Amino acid sequence: MHALHPAHRKATWWLVAIVGSTLALLANPAIGRAEETNPNNDSCLGSIAAGQPEAGSEEQQVQYTFYCNGPITGYQLQAQVPVTGVEGQPLASSIATGKSLTDTFSCSGEIPGYALNCVGLAKTGYETITGQFAIGSKLCVEPRVDPLLTVTYAYLEKGVVTQAISGPYDLGRPTGCKPDALSGGNRLNPKTIVVKKSAKGKKGKKGKKQATPKKK
Repeated sequence: MHALHPAHRKATWWLVAIVGSTLALLANPAIGRAEETNPNNDSCLGSIAAGQPEAGSEEQQVQYTFYCNGPITGYQLQAQVPVTGVEGQPLASSIATGKSLTDTFSCSGEIPGYALNCVGLAKTGYETITGQFAIGSKLCVEPRVDPLLTVTYAYLEKGVVTQAISGPYDLGRPTGCKPDALSGGNRLNPKTIVVKKSAKGKKGKKGKKQATPKKK
């Protein structure tokens, strides 16, 4: 695993974004994809679980895994709990073969913050992207982290650089945790908690009115 990176200045992030997008455009063989389908309507699917411990860190590591049905040149994960560390270089692998790919991303973000931003290239669809980030709380303690994913794709359309964006997609609550009252829902489709009314009151255990004691 790669070391988690500390906070980066916004200027560094924008420089990385510009360089990454430019390299992606030059390297991407599917540059005319926009003529076939609309990359703004891509679909992505993923999940999160406990990550691998990082040397020298006692913080909770969260591993995320996702894939999309089309190529991407960047993505953002938005958490609802503070992110305290970001893995710099996620890994890409082919779903069809299971083999690691040379496609890669570079990630950064404000620490502590609520998002991590990654730029790079997944040349084709159905490439699994696996990375991790750290949070300051235990994985299975409420509120459990539930990140939203947004992906981008830069391409040339009739000689003009065009940026597509898809999402958000909910990666869901952590797998491997014991179910609780909020299990079965996520940030986009939260589970409604039903509060049961107390049976105590005017009615007894069998639903009949309780007798009023007679005054002496």
